[in-house]
Amino acid sequence: MATLDFPAELRALRATYDSIVQVTDLPRLTARIERLSTEAAAPGLWDDPEKAQQVTSRLSHAQGELEKVQAMGRRIDDLEVLMEMAEEAQDEDTRQEALQELAAVQESLADMEIRTLLNGEYDERDAVVTIRSGAGGVDAADFADMLLRMYLRWAERHGYPVKVLDTSYAEEAGLKSVTFEVNAPYAYGNLSVEGGTHRLVRISPFDNQGRRQTSFAAVEVIPLIEDTDHIEIPESEIKVDVFRSSGPGGQSVNTTDSAVRMTHLPTGIVVSMQDEKSQIQNRAAALRVLQSRLLVLRRAEEAAKKKELAGDIKASWGDQMRSYVLHPYQMVKDLRTEHEVGNTAAVFDGAIDDFIAAGIRWRRQQEQATA
Repeated sequence: MATLDFPAELRALRATYDSIVQVTDLPRLTARIERLSTEAAAPGLWDDPEKAQQVTSRLSHAQGELEKVQAMGRRIDDLEVLMEMAEEAQDEDTRQEALQELAAVQESLADMEIRTLLNGEYDERDAVVTIRSGAGGVDAADFADMLLRMYLRWAERHGYPVKVLDTSYAEEAGLKSVTFEVNAPYAYGNLSVEGGTHRLVRISPFDNQGRRQTSFAAVEVIPLIEDTDHIEIPESEIKVDVFRSSGPGGQSVNTTDSAVRMTHLPTGIVVSMQDEKSQIQNRAAALRVLQSRLLVLRRAEEAAKKKELAGDIKASWGDQMRSYVLHPYQMVKDLRTEHEVGNTAAVFDGAIDDFIAAGIRWRRQQEQATA
């Protein structure tokens, strides 16, 4: 059995770590923490609870990111000492401990390295995710609901705040569509690889004959607009309709016309919002999502690729990017990256980090291949 070259392994670890430190830009991250700490300490911060939550959340994530990078540096230093002890003492137990820690550090660094691949123009942004049921009737609507829970559980696992903006319920069960924000650094960069058509194969719980059913849902991910983007929309280009919010089965959950449907006349883009309590809040939320979609469209036009970020998603046969098979066997497989797992329950419970990491690496490979 070949002897592991500890010095060479350590050099490789430090090279990877140095690239992560360079991309993370610790001086910039530290300055950001100082700025957010000042904002968080402002006396009137909680006069605006929504803004206060954003500031404290961003501060917490920035502090966590800094500590994670610094802790990894200390961990590599400790591993070097352990390796030296194993070599000098020629002790097999110490050597095995060093090997185990080496494998653990390599795995942790691989996870951290994913962040270095998120260097797109909007990757640092919050994300706006829309899930729409596609072909498959009531099973497709139920599948859209399952995907919503999957992403909400994923966000919960990471401590990312989520805000549901609009929900359209299907008549029998599930969802026609749902739009929500994920408010966390790099939420868009991570979730952007989830955009596309998802396919579910299972024994339909809605079929009294117990037949197997294939259904589809489309996931669209766009970056959240920021004040600095300056997407101005003239009032003359917007048509606003108001209506009463409704819950499952059409039951009224609001006695006033608080829901808002906003149509951008030049492009035909339609955004509906009904989950806020007032018409003013829904109008503001709708305008923000409309601006985000126009931002995506503008970038796509500049790149001469229609909807480059959100994608042209049909939610039907022939263009699916991931399959969730519950019968006759259990498997979730990404058709782009070939990454697959057999624990479907864990995936639907939010364990999708490996799929996201594989998608980010696959996207970088595609970019390099066409560069």
